[in-house]
Amino acid sequence: MKQINAYIKPHRLTKVMMALQKVKGLGGMTVFGVRGFGRRREDDPLRPVVDDLIDFAEYIKIEIFCPDDLVEELVPIIDKTAYTGLRGDGKIFVSDVQKGFRIGKGEIVEAP
Repeated sequence: MKQINAYIKPHRLTKVMMALQKVKGLGGMTVFGVRGFGRRREDDPLRPVVDDLIDFAEYIKIEIFCPDDLVEELVPIIDKTAYTGLRGDGKIFVSDVQKGFRIGKGEIVEAP
């Protein structure tokens, strides 16, 4: 089982969700509103680094647990539909999941 965490711009959420809902075998997703910042490279002359000013950007975090073989379908969909071509479009991370359990039942959760 894999976990996909995608951080996207809020205005792209509807487009991404509509594309993901078409994928057979996707059991669901969780969506969070998050804020954060990333460091720019100091050698970027168009966007100088200001040490005493940190603006937190608003992002949406999409969390998906899925079978290993579904990752190769889901990641390109998120990448394509979340892309705007502007700086800070977001990031996608894929991690292995060892086990999941149903609360109150103690049953092991299989990938959806």
